[in-house]
Amino acid sequence: MNEAAGELESGLVIAAFSRRFIVETAHGPLPCQVRGRHLQVVCGDRVEWRRNGESGVIERVSPRDTLLYRSDAFKTKAIAANVTQLAVVVAPRPSFSPELVQRCLLAAEDQGMASLLLLNKTDLPETPLARARLAPLARIGYPVVELSALTDATPLRKRLKGHTTLMIGQSGMGKSTLVNALFPGARAETAEYSEALDSGRHTTTHTRLYRLDDGSALIDSPGLQEFALQHLDADALAHAFIEFRPYLGQCRFRDCRHESEPGCRLVEAVDSGAIDAARLHLFRLLRQAQQRATHRL
Repeated sequence: MNEAAGELESGLVIAAFSRRFIVETAHGPLPCQVRGRHLQVVCGDRVEWRRNGESGVIERVSPRDTLLYRSDAFKTKAIAANVTQLAVVVAPRPSFSPELVQRCLLAAEDQGMASLLLLNKTDLPETPLARARLAPLARIGYPVVELSALTDATPLRKRLKGHTTLMIGQSGMGKSTLVNALFPGARAETAEYSEALDSGRHTTTHTRLYRLDDGSALIDSPGLQEFALQHLDADALAHAFIEFRPYLGQCRFRDCRHESEPGCRLVEAVDSGAIDAARLHLFRLLRQAQQRATHRL
């Protein structure tokens, strides 16, 4: 068999650049492309590939344990596969969107992933305000890890052990600085944020996997400005709110929409203080957006 039609081998996608990929193989990293237009490949995928000259062709994607993706009414964007933990990075400056953070957590819950919140740049004076904005999520069980990537990333390192962790967040939160602190050879590009616009700019343009040890890896991803969840129906969305779970299926009416129906257990839980009213409000907003998207199709 000639080199262009090599044997099928297994590998792991460690970098994704649109339709180009780097696959970790038994022979070392290999640039690869995808066979055909319909095969979806993302960072973290276990794949079967075939050598084609100096590069390779990905022929198949093995079944995934998890797939984190976002979707709106028009398209779906897969981010990473076979992730066991999501780390959402926020910072005191530039300011972050608590709703975007929650959307990321909901997507992870839908896939059965563990999640944690990374509060970076804790040397900044706005840290107490940022901490307070995360407090409602900390109260329902999401761990908050505080650190300053420029001085010490040790608090994060122990949280990564035994996991394949996807690091996600808005631009300007310091993800690339965290990558450089954990993996000095990465040389990830960093940039100053705009104080006038209160936002960062994209420096990471692709998704890449870094190995911490044989059982631990970190996947870095480009900065986000939005995270839609149109792929979650009402039941999946409600289940993704971890504090809702004890009350689901307990409402007086089986088709309860959790609005103003009598005997709604979620509304009762809000009234008693067991559930934050803002979380139920977010659920309603997301469900309404999903319904609007469905009606447009």
